[in-house]
Amino acid sequence: MTTPIVVGLSGGVDSSVAIASLHQQGYPVIGVTLWLMKGKGQCCSEGMVDAARLCEELGVPYQVVDSREVFQTQIIDYLVAGYSAGITPLPCSQCNRMVKFGPLLAYAQASLGANHIATGHYARIRYNSTTERYELWRAVDRKKDQSYFLYDLTQDHLAHTLFPLGEQTKAETRAMASQFNLHTASKPESQDLCLVEAHGSMREFLAQYIPPQSGEIVDQSGQVLGYHEGIHNYTIGQRKGIGIAAAEPLYVLALDTTRNQVIVGPRTQAEQGECNVQRLNWVSIPPVDHPLDVTVQIRYQSQPTPATLIPDPDNPITQAKLVFAEPQFGVTPGQAAVWYDGERLLGGGIIE
Repeated sequence: MTTPIVVGLSGGVDSSVAIASLHQQGYPVIGVTLWLMKGKGQCCSEGMVDAARLCEELGVPYQVVDSREVFQTQIIDYLVAGYSAGITPLPCSQCNRMVKFGPLLAYAQASLGANHIATGHYARIRYNSTTERYELWRAVDRKKDQSYFLYDLTQDHLAHTLFPLGEQTKAETRAMASQFNLHTASKPESQDLCLVEAHGSMREFLAQYIPPQSGEIVDQSGQVLGYHEGIHNYTIGQRKGIGIAAAEPLYVLALDTTRNQVIVGPRTQAEQGECNVQRLNWVSIPPVDHPLDVTVQIRYQSQPTPATLIPDPDNPITQAKLVFAEPQFGVTPGQAAVWYDGERLLGGGIIE
């Protein structure tokens, strides 16, 4: 590969090892950090400092691309609108497609003479010569697998993306960082969303955009159990922070934007046997128009569970129903449902 590979750098150990390993293999590389917002966090000022230092140590070019405007419209506005409407949006998959991979690839091709980008994500890409499609597979390290957040990438993205860490474990990445003598080798893991890291909590972030609006916390019969300061501070399946003493633990069952109510109840009432999914993106296979047995994740940390995917007869490409083999807890509108065939990610969409 004679054209450069543009490597997205956050300033963390994973992206540091991604660029260092490609550089060691003899590939021409250019480090790029997308400037998403002001404040603390690996995607912000301190991440840029670490990324710049890394590229200086490696002797490779480094650039910062001002992406604050697209991050504002595609992520911050998206989150505020979703939480205001009583859903819990998933920013990471939206950010990967609309802020990171798409714009970074376009910039790499148009401005840097590159045809490929690389990141420190834990996932694998394979090309199936029979179907002539690029496939997205789970990482070797299942504990670090990030394919769930990458379900919304397109065939064009996958065709021009490299995941150097997909075939190794996090422990091996740390060891490589030490072998390369990278100053990020012992940098602690990022534990939260970049917005949470920057603002302290999602509640504090949303408080800047959504004013408090007090309302009732009720049970399913409508009995008032307490009061809240805004339904945007709650999410389906939430237990902590409800602030109501009861004989058994209470969970958030639903958010009623019309009445400005938070509906709570016991855990068993927070289980669902099915859900509708919209904005489908088919990855490793073309869209299907027939029921398909899959395993599905409805949250990043949830265990894959058997389900049947039933495409909508009127709009099978972008809408479907998931019928779970067993009822699932905390099926949350706005989050992603991502379905797999074993280790291979087939597609995903947003829970209605």
